[in-house]
Amino acid sequence: MAVLGTCAIWSLVTATVHGGRPEGVLLAVLAVAAGYAAGRILGVLLPVAAPCAGALAGLALSVVRPRFGPGPEFVPPLGHAGATAAVLALSAGAACCAAWATPGPVLRFGLWLLAGGIAVTGGLLGSTTAVVMCGAVLLCSLAAGRMRRRGPGLAVLAVAAALVTGLVWALAGNALSGGLAGPLRDRLTEHRGDLWRDALGMAHREAGFGVGPGRFGELSGTAAGSPLSDGKPHSAPLQLAAEQGVVGVLLLAGVFCWVLFALWRAPGPTPVVLTAGAALTALAAVAAVGNALSFTTVTAGAGLLAGLATARPLAEEPAAPAVRQARDLEHGDRPAA
Repeated sequence: MAVLGTCAIWSLVTATVHGGRPEGVLLAVLAVAAGYAAGRILGVLLPVAAPCAGALAGLALSVVRPRFGPGPEFVPPLGHAGATAAVLALSAGAACCAAWATPGPVLRFGLWLLAGGIAVTGGLLGSTTAVVMCGAVLLCSLAAGRMRRRGPGLAVLAVAAALVTGLVWALAGNALSGGLAGPLRDRLTEHRGDLWRDALGMAHREAGFGVGPGRFGELSGTAAGSPLSDGKPHSAPLQLAAEQGVVGVLLLAGVFCWVLFALWRAPGPTPVVLTAGAALTALAAVAAVGNALSFTTVTAGAGLLAGLATARPLAEEPAAPAVRQARDLEHGDRPAA
């Protein structure tokens, strides 16, 4: 809550310095906090039914209402297509978490089928990104069942998110070689590359406080010259760098690292924890190259999944010494003398 509160306060500070509209950031912070609180409560009361219901709700929203908000449509993974991919990835993660939480083999098999069906639905909706992300979450969840320690798995997820963010930054700064950058630019479209370069230029000019929340569309020549522009650079780290400076990027990274730390210390089974981490890392990847975090459905879903995976029983019995020692070893801690 301290990290999220700091994100809200910093958006107000940067809006005061340069002018701007911090309402979008404040709404995202509120959605994450509300989703996380609901997840912590429902994870205690309904450890299997709650993530299953969340997976079905995300699937239904993606099918019935693939556009999660007003505004122009963009090619994947921009705009609403990116939001659909993010919601489906979170839904697949919730279904896999429910599968690992249930003791019944029949129900577990049915939940695995649900997760696979969510990936197939992404293909039917025409979103290759959704198929790739849901498939990655499903494979990571199956592999998590064979892992006894969660620390190395969460470290790999953190490195993966950092690599995607670094790749986006390198593309925006033209730091990649032509052989590697060419295919990526073709896949990501030239228009998005121009938006990223505008955002990186603003970040260099106003590294301290940024240009102000919500002001990218006013100052970007690429956005102003596009009839379908929604005033965003379609990359969460670059948008925060341009509008809120270096501190904004560090706060975004702090939120993600805090989630991974909370998952590492969570009392739930390791497969549930790693599955949730994989789904949230998939969301981070989509948000780094798209506009997923601009949709309240996505941010609330991310908070809900994190809350479900980190839910702690309201009253725990004192653990026996052997149980405490096993838990410490699983978390990578040295047992007490």
